[in-house]
Amino acid sequence: MIEYRINGKTLRIVIGDITEQDTDAIVNAANPSLMGGGGVDGAIHRKGGPTILRECTEIRERQYPRGLPTGEAVITTGGNLKARHIIHTVGPIWRGGKEGEPQLLARAYENSLRLAAERGLRTIAFPAISTGAYGYPAEKAAGTAIKTTATHLQENTAIEEITIVTYTHEDYRTHAKVAEETLGDTHRH
Repeated sequence: MIEYRINGKTLRIVIGDITEQDTDAIVNAANPSLMGGGGVDGAIHRKGGPTILRECTEIRERQYPRGLPTGEAVITTGGNLKARHIIHTVGPIWRGGKEGEPQLLARAYENSLRLAAERGLRTIAFPAISTGAYGYPAEKAAGTAIKTTATHLQENTAIEEITIVTYTHEDYRTHAKVAEETLGDTHRH
């Protein structure tokens, strides 16, 4: 685990299972349908139970009949998970980086954080959005994740703790390296 203190708040990078995080919210790297799928999305829906799917179905019917747009975020309860809420966001599919992917990925993080702050949530955990089936290069995605979350903590926000949960040791090392390059030792705790 690596921890940084930014503006009196914590940015943490860990190896683990996003579905086991005991935070106010976890972020789901969802697909536009919000109906579950593979990777993080499938794991959250399986472990969280049918309540999450019911709430996602209602969101689709009321707000996004064509699917959740890339970079946007919505919130449901946590179902059977330790986390009280799930923020579902759609990251971009990597297409070489020239179709707005960096901006869309940053928006996925920003909109998730904005939604959490609006709800008064204090702790949130993110997976490495878009790095699985969507093919986003891990180092580039880590750079966006670190910069966006650190910037958010620098601002006056209700969020006190952001955890980036990596699934593999390789992803952890990548995030740790990028965090060191981006934040240096000045914020390391």
